[in-house]
Amino acid sequence: MDDAYWTDRLDASPREDHRTPWERDYARVVHSSACRRLQAKTQVLGVGDGDFYRTRLTHSLEVSQIGVSITKLLYRRAQGNTPQTELDKAAIDYLPHPMLVRTICMAHDLGHPPFGHGGEVALNRCMLPYGGFEGNGQTLRIMTKLEKYPEKKGMNLTRRAVLGVIKYPAPFSEVIDWSIVPGGKPSPTEKEVPKERYQVAATNGSIFIASDFKPPKCYLNEERDDIVLGWVAKELTDWEIISTGRKPQDVGKHPKTKYKCLDTSIMELADDIAYGVHDLEDAIGLRLITKRSFVDWFKVKNDGQPRWQKLQALLDLHFDGNFDNLVKALFEEGTSKRKQVIGRIVGFCVEGTEFRDQHSSFEEPIFRYQASFKAGIGVEEALDQLKAIVVDLVIKATPVQQLEFKGQKMVTELFEAFATDPKRLLDERDHRRTIQGGGSIPTARVICDYIAGMTDEFATTRYQQLFEPRFGSVFDRL
Repeated sequence: MDDAYWTDRLDASPREDHRTPWERDYARVVHSSACRRLQAKTQVLGVGDGDFYRTRLTHSLEVSQIGVSITKLLYRRAQGNTPQTELDKAAIDYLPHPMLVRTICMAHDLGHPPFGHGGEVALNRCMLPYGGFEGNGQTLRIMTKLEKYPEKKGMNLTRRAVLGVIKYPAPFSEVIDWSIVPGGKPSPTEKEVPKERYQVAATNGSIFIASDFKPPKCYLNEERDDIVLGWVAKELTDWEIISTGRKPQDVGKHPKTKYKCLDTSIMELADDIAYGVHDLEDAIGLRLITKRSFVDWFKVKNDGQPRWQKLQALLDLHFDGNFDNLVKALFEEGTSKRKQVIGRIVGFCVEGTEFRDQHSSFEEPIFRYQASFKAGIGVEEALDQLKAIVVDLVIKATPVQQLEFKGQKMVTELFEAFATDPKRLLDERDHRRTIQGGGSIPTARVICDYIAGMTDEFATTRYQQLFEPRFGSVFDRL
């Protein structure tokens, strides 16, 4: 496709200024209300427990910086090779502009609800009869419909920027496996009629096993026909394969899409690096991971070898091949030394990426070529271990899970309250968007959009206003 295809917008009304299309996209993301809300949404630890660690906003900033570093590195490699191979020429021709990558990375978490994955699971459970919920899918919805740059066109970003945030190019209905969902597929709900009372189905209680209701990785059904098929992929001949390709399905999990575009592959690498390295830094700084727990975890043997041996490539490059040197630098030599070590680990991961001809059968280069970690040099193996220790010692830690549990309970009860009497409890402007209020959107989806857009603090305040007898006033601004 030519540049005009990729820079096309949903609202094609012309506007010329000094900026490139990618610079305009970035400005719209940064200045959006959804982006500002990320400063008060949970990354790993609950917002309000301190001001040192990452929020969704600082995480997104770091993903953006790392994504740009990867892109520029891949450009420089291709340009500096002599003689240039066909792959080098493809890299120069098809790698995204760094500002486009900055935008995609900055936007990748816009759709995540309050209280991290606890909130995501709770909203998915509430929305199962109405098309489910998934944070990445909500990002697409925010970018193309919910933000108010032009009315009903979201941020009105370029086609390539929107494609870049579609990490999982299949709708909810095509990737959910109802056989692993408690209760199976819900019965069809009553049809909603304009201007008539409508009862949204409520969940059975707000206490449940979170792992039973993890959503499939997808975009939401509402964006399938008009946004994805009707615009983003309208002229992409590879899309049928892109949207239907699946990885081998793991037992007890939903099927997962197999393909993504080049820009998305860069964003995912950057996200993985930020998650594995910077969240580890937070955990060490807050003493959630101590020297003792770090060493003990890495001494556990997998396949007959201690876990730390998966870090050998990193250790050889920066720590004289010695695991104890890494431990000392992270835990015994102060904050400045730890920051230097974290920077080296990030650099190690970034430098371990490559531009690859991944799917040569695809006609469109943006799907044929991918960014990935180089195989066989130990970078991906090392990062996997860093991500795993964060999961085991931080995310799965009882205090963190208790916070997630509390968040999912609040989200569920907020949904139930608004679903019971939306005309009474929703703000008038939100109720007017619903079918029963005269709008065009199902009431359940309007409620879901409203809750998903809340920050942790706002969700807590709304919960207190509705459920705590001595909290709230008619003068409170919602």
